[in-house]
Amino acid sequence: MAELQNNETIRSDLQIVADMIEPECRLLDIGCGDGALLAYLARNKNVDGRGIELGMAGVNACVSSGLSVIQGDADTDLRDYPNDAFDYVVLSQTLQATRAPREVLANLLRIGRQAIISFPNFGYWRVRLSLLTKGQMPQTEILPDQWYETQNIHFCTIKDFVVLCREMEIEIDQGVVLDSQGRARNITSPGTSGRVSGNLTGELAIFVLSKP
Repeated sequence: MAELQNNETIRSDLQIVADMIEPECRLLDIGCGDGALLAYLARNKNVDGRGIELGMAGVNACVSSGLSVIQGDADTDLRDYPNDAFDYVVLSQTLQATRAPREVLANLLRIGRQAIISFPNFGYWRVRLSLLTKGQMPQTEILPDQWYETQNIHFCTIKDFVVLCREMEIEIDQGVVLDSQGRARNITSPGTSGRVSGNLTGELAIFVLSKP
């Protein structure tokens, strides 16, 4: 966890996302939860942030903190935003819960100059080991729910995501993985023709994407 100016905390993955964002930009945070990232960016980087959150409890928490957040669904409401309306669009640990991930991804890069996406990596070695040894859907800190309770409907691996980006002609500008202790590692290297590593060792993946 990272410490903020007022001694609050922000999740380690959200801190990495925040570090990827330039000051004084326009940003849309989709699935923003209680608004922790929006609040941090407004306070520390003077970001003009907006948010969409499906759960009413999260919307209420954001609004009560003075954040500009509305209730909305990534699968249906992104089409209402104009092209290039934001510098960044953030989708944090939400892509796997959408009904049409490919369409959502296309909309992110239509309305934002860059998109920052994070998702749990189903290719992580602990997930693979759990499936191999137990023969059941795995439960981890990032994937805590039973299969019949989870909101996640489109699990993918880092490799799956990279293949989709190539099919959609989306540029991968940066890739980072976090392990189970929250330690980050860069998985993209210049001069390797877009090669991306980390499919086995990364529990959570974070990608910065742009249009070609």
